[in-house]
Amino acid sequence: MSENERQERLALELLGSPYAELTEIQRRVIDLIFAQTPSEISPTLVVDERKFWDRLADSVAKIGGSWSFIFGFAAALVLWTGWNVAMRHTALEFDPYPFIFLNLLLSTVAAIQAPVIMMSQNRQAARDRQAAEHDYLVNMRAELEIMRLHDKLDALRSRELMELLEQQGEALSLIRAQVAALGEPPKPPPPAG
Repeated sequence: MSENERQERLALELLGSPYAELTEIQRRVIDLIFAQTPSEISPTLVVDERKFWDRLADSVAKIGGSWSFIFGFAAALVLWTGWNVAMRHTALEFDPYPFIFLNLLLSTVAAIQAPVIMMSQNRQAARDRQAAEHDYLVNMRAELEIMRLHDKLDALRSRELMELLEQQGEALSLIRAQVAALGEPPKPPPPAG
């Protein structure tokens, strides 16, 4: 039996569809089961191939999406406004009320930070999709392997039951023969000579 025929038989046996009609992931699972190799993690999930700007965007997203950033930013706003209110009408006041320079800085931070965070989220979503596909592949393979093991155990159990029935049939025949022999009248001894 050729390799293709065995893959076809395996696909029909496990998934009930011809190999050619399977999805890409299902084909990969059948190939892994056929080759009897372990499922490996995709290199893209293990190796960090991000460029400098990608790592920077991920760092900005990590920092910008944390409580420490929120509390630090709130503290900076309170200090900024408090200083400028307290130093009103002095030479130390650098952004008088209504804090136009502060508004400009906040708008700039928001305009830069939002797309950077979105870039990081897009990269993470793509990575999560790859991880989910890998998990699906491993889970499907495990499920199919378990089904194969159940089939093998069922076949083994059926064979054992058939052997047990044959042995019981033979034992029953022997018992019947012994009972029949016991039920016959004793044979007279042969006449003596």
